[in-house]
Formats: sequence, structure tokens, C-alpha cells
Amino acid sequence: MNNQLIVKPNAQPAEDGSLLRITPESAGWQYVGFEALRLAPGETLERSTGDTEVCLVLLSGRADVAAAGLSWQDVGSRMNIFEKIPPYAVYVPGGEQYRVAAVTELELAVCSAPAAGGHTARLIEPEQVGVELRGSGSMERLVHNILPEQERADSLLVVEVFTPGGNWSSYPPHKHDRDALPEESLLEETYYYRIDPPQGYAVQRVYTDDRSLDETLAVRDGQAVLVPRGYHPVGAPAGYEVYYLNVMAGPRRTWKFHNDPDHEWMLRKS
Repeated sequence: MNNQLIVKPNAQPAEDGSLLRITPESAGWQYVGFEALRLAPGETLERSTGDTEVCLVLLSGRADVAAAGLSWQDVGSRMNIFEKIPPYAVYVPGGEQYRVAAVTELELAVCSAPAAGGHTARLIEPEQVGVELRGSGSMERLVHNILPEQERADSLLVVEVFTPGGNWSSYPPHKHDRDALPEESLLEETYYYRIDPPQGYAVQRVYTDDRSLDETLAVRDGQAVLVPRGYHPVGAPAGYEVYYLNVMAGPRRTWKFHNDPDHEWMLRKS
């Protein structure tokens, strides 16, 4: 199972700039798609969303972006992910065309999930991204809520997290694999990792209560992890800051999680 949960990037970008691609078919699930791309200045990506909605996240670099008859010129202010300022993003509804033209070297994330319709394309500026410090002590991490449930979309939830070396995130361990609202929602999830400095790694557990799924993963820079079910905490080794971009989607667009009862006591500490 270990090798099935880690998705490794291509040794070289594909012709369209794709470094790593996850589809519902390749992941063996229903909702979440994710792709990381790298475009050189002047290179373009042109696609249709089809029956999915898409959130284009400019991880680093600047680009001209057009979608659904709208356009935004030279957007992007973060030239390195680890500047830790919120990114620009563009939401594109289903059944629309979009075009991304790199102005500088561009690292782009394409997050996708099933579309239902009724929303319009829009630019998400850094000032619109919710910023919070979550947790405390060795559980503290910086969170950028790029497309949270309070913002308009059909299925997608998109968030990025910076975990300092020596800290834990997605912690205490929690899961969201049951369609049992209001207690818990069913959300598939991908983690796309960047590590600073890049020779480091992150540690991620993915496990269920009955341990029918019970994996401990060493995840390298540029890799992704599939979380089809179960608890999924992340540890950042000392000396290495860990970044990940989360994409979540499921039958209902709400994030209601269930903490691992064995570890929930940490939330009750005074």
C-alpha cells in the first residue's frame, strides 16, 4: 500500500509542463484531481474544465490568466513558496476554457473536483486568502485558506500549510472518511509537498481505527500523498520546513473531522 499512497513526480516535465498528475481514476476514488506543473517564461497551458471545476493556484511565479471570458494580467507575487505570503489563485467553473501564460518561471497547481454549475470564474487575491496560525507549541503551523467552504464552489476545498521543522500538523490526528454529518464529512484528500531545504523529507501517517490501513510514509520534495480514508498526521523533521497544498472534495462540501480518540486528550490540556 505504501507505494500506492505516494505519487512521485516525473523526472522531467511533460511537454505541457506537467510534473505530477492525479486523477480520480489513477487514485481509485471519485472526487479529487490534482496536477503540479512547471512552465518556463512564455510557455502556455490551455485547457477546458469539462465536467470539473478547477482552482488554479500560482504556487510561485507570475502569469497572465484567462478563463470564461475574463482575463488577469501579470498576477502572482510569490516568487518562492517559502516566502510564505498567500498566493494568487483563479477559480474556473465547469464547462469553461482557461489559459495560463507564464510571465516568469511558474509553478502551478491545478486542483479539480466535480462541477455542478452556478458559479462564475474569479481571481482570488492574496488579501482574500484567510491566514491563521493553527495549534500551539510543537503543533503550531501557518495556514492559508485559499478556497474554504465559506467561499463559492461546488465541491473543491483548497488550503496550504507551512509546518516549521520539529513541529506536527494535521495534528492531533483526524479523519474525514464518513458521510455522517453533522459529526463527520466524507472528503478525499491529496497532499502536495515541498520541503525547504529540498533534500529533506516529511513523515506522514495514514491509518484507520482497525489498522486495515496502517502506513508510515517518508515523503520527499515534489511528491504527493493520497489520503483515501483514515487519520493522516504530518511531522516535519528538525531543520526542514514542510509545505503542503491540500485538495479536498466529497459528496458534500463541508469539512467536519473526527479526532483520533487515543490522541484527542492533547486538545484538553490546560
